[in-house]
Amino acid sequence: MEQPDLERIVEQALALARRRGATAAEAGVGTGSGLSVTVRLGEVETLEYQRDRSLGVTVYVNQRKGSASTANLTPSAVEETVSKALSIASFTAEDEYSGLPDAGLMAHELPDLDLCHPWDIDAPGAIELAKRCEAAGLAVDSRIRNSEGASVATHRNMRVFGNSHGFIGGYPSTSHTVSCVVLGQENGEMQRDYWYTAARDWRALEDVEEVGRKAAGRAIGRLGAGKLPTRKAPILFAPEMARGLIGHFVGAIGGGAQYRRSSFLLDAAGQQVFPPGISLSERPHLQGALGSAPFDGEGVATRDRDLVVNGMLTGYLLDAYSARKLGLATTGNAGGVHNLVVQGDRLDHDALLQRLGSGLLVTEMMGQGVNPVTGDYSRGATGFWIENGVVDRPVHEITVAGNLRDMYQGIVALGDDLDRRGAIHCGSILIEQMTIAGA
Repeated sequence: MEQPDLERIVEQALALARRRGATAAEAGVGTGSGLSVTVRLGEVETLEYQRDRSLGVTVYVNQRKGSASTANLTPSAVEETVSKALSIASFTAEDEYSGLPDAGLMAHELPDLDLCHPWDIDAPGAIELAKRCEAAGLAVDSRIRNSEGASVATHRNMRVFGNSHGFIGGYPSTSHTVSCVVLGQENGEMQRDYWYTAARDWRALEDVEEVGRKAAGRAIGRLGAGKLPTRKAPILFAPEMARGLIGHFVGAIGGGAQYRRSSFLLDAAGQQVFPPGISLSERPHLQGALGSAPFDGEGVATRDRDLVVNGMLTGYLLDAYSARKLGLATTGNAGGVHNLVVQGDRLDHDALLQRLGSGLLVTEMMGQGVNPVTGDYSRGATGFWIENGVVDRPVHEITVAGNLRDMYQGIVALGDDLDRRGAIHCGSILIEQMTIAGA
């Protein structure tokens, strides 16, 4: 189905809701199709075609709210979904904070963000790429003796959203990924590692052979890993790990965590949460970026925003409901953050290691030991011990611990190795000191 077809479905749902007594309503419809394949040891392990469709309807009867959804987009199914939403609303309690965002906040102009680049690849073509990716990894070193597979995936989506303010908007998007996981073995020890590439435009993906080689190089580098004695030391988080640290910050300043009083950064707006010189900026209109969007999940126009300026938090990430609960205005973050970029003076990899001196480079983490209320942080880690700015040896079976608020304040350097494979754009992060629990 094309965008005009989906717009008609949204309009039908909104018109039905109005006729049947809803004082306000919103509806979102999406369709998607995709292909994904996994090859292991040169043989096809999985091959999947996806074709999805969904409609979600939310109605408000004064301040009572009801929601219903369906995967059937026929007129009768749309009518039934609206009826179910209204029925649910009749049983819910009134909530003075419920309702649509203000009409003046809707996205009136939808910029072209270059988000749709369909990949004209069929199953045999995807299988061939996956085989090349895995073969390149297996050929790197005789110690690479096994594989968990290489995968190629491509997806195309169309989303249309509208509400009873008269807003209706939609846009197509694509996402493509190539990944590889291999295992190295030496002297009875086995180590596993991975690499992946992701982009809106398939032409921006890393070369498939390079993905395999990077996965193999990372696995080989981990062979011979040992433990560390318990100590305190500087910690350097590799970009994909640092992105998770910033993700915890995003959760802590989200409207839901704030109005529920369940955040370690409660009421932190206006406070110094990072060292001076570090800023976080939301850039939702970056061309072709994975986190770009012209409007949020409620139709509110997205806009550039400096969320942290020289270490000071300027505000929260809010949707309409959490904003009303806090007595604030929505920030256009219903559904999440859009291209949050960590900014500051950046060092290259060698300079970061020199700045680290003697400490731990973390390349993988395990476990969920993060308390969003207190900020206490304790997770299993794997990586490399750095001695005098040089990689000394791989380490594993250790735990790194601290408190997120202290960790953010303890950032002493950022890397120029920016990872853009998601909605948070972040390079390596060096923290002055954390506890390492080991042997």
